[in-house]
Amino acid sequence: MIKVEENVSLKSYNTFGIEAKTARFVAFKSIPELLDALKLRQANESILVLGGGSNILLTQDFDGLVLKNELKGIELIREDDEHIWIKSMAGESWHQFVLHCIENNWAGVENLSLIPGTVGAAPMQNIGAYGIEIKDVFESLEALEIESQKTKTFTSEECAFGYRESIFKTDLKGKYIITSVTFKLKKEPEFNTSYGAIQETLDQMGVSELSIKAISDAVIHIRQSKLPDPAKIGNAGSFFKNPTIDTLDYEGLKAEFPSIPGYKQAENKVKVPAAWLIEQAGWKGKTFGEIGVHKNQPLVLVNYGNGKGNDIKNLAFEIQASVASKFGIELTPEVNII
Repeated sequence: MIKVEENVSLKSYNTFGIEAKTARFVAFKSIPELLDALKLRQANESILVLGGGSNILLTQDFDGLVLKNELKGIELIREDDEHIWIKSMAGESWHQFVLHCIENNWAGVENLSLIPGTVGAAPMQNIGAYGIEIKDVFESLEALEIESQKTKTFTSEECAFGYRESIFKTDLKGKYIITSVTFKLKKEPEFNTSYGAIQETLDQMGVSELSIKAISDAVIHIRQSKLPDPAKIGNAGSFFKNPTIDTLDYEGLKAEFPSIPGYKQAENKVKVPAAWLIEQAGWKGKTFGEIGVHKNQPLVLVNYGNGKGNDIKNLAFEIQASVASKFGIELTPEVNII
C-alpha cells in the first residue's frame, strides 16, 4: 500500500537544501504503486516528479502532489558481439549505475561519472560531460503518460535530444513520468580522453594502461576538485548552459576580449564557456549572506546553509543581466526553477 503524507518538507529531497513544503507526498517503488498514486490525484492537482532533486531550485511551497521516483533494478536485456543493452529503472542513482557498468566492463558511460541525480532524469536533461552525452549511448526509454496512464516507448529520435534538452523539457513537459531507460553500451571501449583535463589527470595518477575504470577515476577526481559536494554545500551543479553564438558575433567579442575561449560548433556557431563569462563579469567566489557563487566554479550557485530559493533565483537573474550587459550574451538556466 502506498502512503500519502501531507505537509512534507522537501529540504532533504533537493540538493540545494532549500526548505519548501509540499501539500501531499507519495514515494513509489513499482509501476502499480505509481498507478495507485495517480488515482489519488485530486482534480486539477499539480504534480511534481522528483528523482534525486539535483536539478531543481524550489522558490516556494508546492501546492500539489509530489511523486518520489524510487523504481529500482538494472538488467541486461540483450547482447551481440559488439554491444550490450542495459535496462535501468528510473529511480536508480545515476552514478551508481555508471559504477555498475564499469564493474561489468560495459563501456560508454565512464565519462559521465559522479553526475548527481537519477537514471530517469538523465535523458530529460540529455546530461553530458567530458565529450559524452546521454544521446550517444541511448537506445530507448519507457514513460507513463499522466493523463491516460498508458506506457509509451520513446526512441532517441522521439526524445528530440539537444544540448541539455529533450522533448520532456519542452513539448511534453509535465506530461510523462519516465519509468526506465535502456542504454546501448560497448563490449570493447573507445576511450575518450581528449576533453578537459582527463589526459593530464591520468598522467598525474600514473596510469599507463587505459581502462574505463581509470577514466572514471580521473573524472571523479576532476569533479571532486572543482565542484562542491551537495552533501556539504547545497548546489545543483552547473546552473547555466554554455551559450552558443554566431561565429561573427564571437569574432567581434574576440577583438574586444582577446582571451575569450570558444569551441567551434556546426553551422557557423561557437560555444562559449559560461563559467568564463561569469568570472569575467566579476561573480566568482562572491557571497551574499547564506548564498553565493562557488569559489572554484562560477557556474555553480550555492546555498551555504539556510538560503532561500528566491534569493538564488534573483542572484541568477543578476548574473544573467551582468553577462548580457558586458558581452551581449544571454545565459539560459540549466536548472529547473519551480
